[in-house]
Formats: sequence, structure tokens, C-alpha cells
Amino acid sequence: MTPPPPMRSARRLAWRDGALSAGERVVPEETAVAFTYNRITQAVMMATPADLEDFAFGFSLTEGIVAAPEEIEELRIVPTAHGIELRMDIASRAGEVFIARRRAAAGPTGCGLCGIDSLEQAMRAPKRVTGTGTFPPGSIMASLATLPAHQKLNRETRAVHAAAYWEPGLGLVALREDVGRHNALDKLVGALARASMRAGQGLVVLTSRLSVELVQKAAAMNAPVLVGVSAPTALALRSAEAANITLIGIARDDGFEIFTHAERIETVKDVA
Repeated sequence: MTPPPPMRSARRLAWRDGALSAGERVVPEETAVAFTYNRITQAVMMATPADLEDFAFGFSLTEGIVAAPEEIEELRIVPTAHGIELRMDIASRAGEVFIARRRAAAGPTGCGLCGIDSLEQAMRAPKRVTGTGTFPPGSIMASLATLPAHQKLNRETRAVHAAAYWEPGLGLVALREDVGRHNALDKLVGALARASMRAGQGLVVLTSRLSVELVQKAAAMNAPVLVGVSAPTALALRSAEAANITLIGIARDDGFEIFTHAERIETVKDVA
């Protein structure tokens, strides 16, 4: 058995300009994906069945189940009749920590707090980012401009989010897509980790609103700047401030808005 394709063609009836017509539309697939460690289930997420290796590594890192990619000793992708199991064997130290905090939960698409069983865990203080680099406003605009050409799944379906990493001198390094915005970011984290790349010198760009879970995941990958095309929540702002992350929202073709740690954006840091 193989994983399903990330998108499918669906028959539909369209009512436009006062007339009804039959046709087809490409829609993204949505599949239950279980994360298991040493045969114990941690979480079940609804996700796009693509870039599953990246998803496994990224989720494991941002959730703190492993501290480094090397602690995942083996990964097997096991399709089943009901979904896909990402079956991981993790190192003994990580396994002991995992057993001590064992959780099992099922969540809806892109649930950023799946598997959390206490308010303390949900509101955990994010890791403080150490990056001190600065970026001209043109870098933010350039990063945004690169996204559409690489959003292949969204170009076909108009129904998925993207998370991308852009770095001066390199341009767009990696982009991942998923029906869940948290899933897309986890896949990006995994892609960078598997390539032994760090996010401390560039921008993480999201095609979604900016919620606290995304800030927590950005902090886990030591990303100094988080850019979103929509607005942040108030809690995301407080978390970004505490994590030393420059949070940029409402990033569109005509500009963007800086909410926290504006000193990283050149020519803006001196504005009162």
C-alpha cells in the first residue's frame, strides 16, 4: 500500500454568470497521519500526504520529542486503510523523556496544540531566539515575491498554506505546503533539519495568520523573523516579544506591518 496522492480531481457543478456548468476541480487530499515513537502514539494530525519525512522530523523537533534529527534512529512510513503512520524509533535518552511525558491525542486539520494535556504545556514559554542580524525592507518584499511560483499545490487547488525559508544571498531555500498552516511549518522545519541547515540568518514566511503556536515553532527553529500575510493574534505578539522574534504581519505586495523587535528591519529601527 502506498500513500495517497496529495491532490485529486473532483467533479463539481459551477453556478456563474447566471448559468450552471459541469466540470472538475483539483482539490487537496486530507489524510490522518499518526506520529508514533517506539510504537507509542503521540498525536494524530489531519494533513496533506506529501513531504512526510520532513513532517516527521519537523514535528518531532518543534514538539521537543527529540533535540536533534540524529535522535530519530529510524523512520518508516506505513500506509494503512485508515491513514498513514509515521513510525519512528528514537534514541534511548529521547525515548525515556518521551515516556515520561507520554500523551496521545487526535486533532483537526493543522491543530497546533494537538497532544497537549495541560494549560501549562499550551502556554509554555517559547525558546528565546539568539539571531542578531538585520534585514532591509526589500528582503521582506523579495521573500514574498518568490512564494507564488513555488506554491505548486496551491496553484492547482487554491486550498493549502505554505511555509518558506528565505535567506539573503541564497533566496528561497525551501518551501513546504499543507492544508494545515502548522503542518506546513513543521514540514519546513524538517526539510531544513534534514539538510543540516539553520534558520538563524533569514526569514520564515507564512501564507496564514500568525498564531501563538506558529511563534512557538519559529522559536524552536531559532528563526529571528517571522512574516505572515495576515494579522497576528495578541497572544502571538506577547510570545514573539518574549522570544525575541521580529513579527511581521499584513505582508502584501504594497508593504507590511512590524509588530515586535523592529530593530532587525533596517531604516525602520529609528522610527519612533
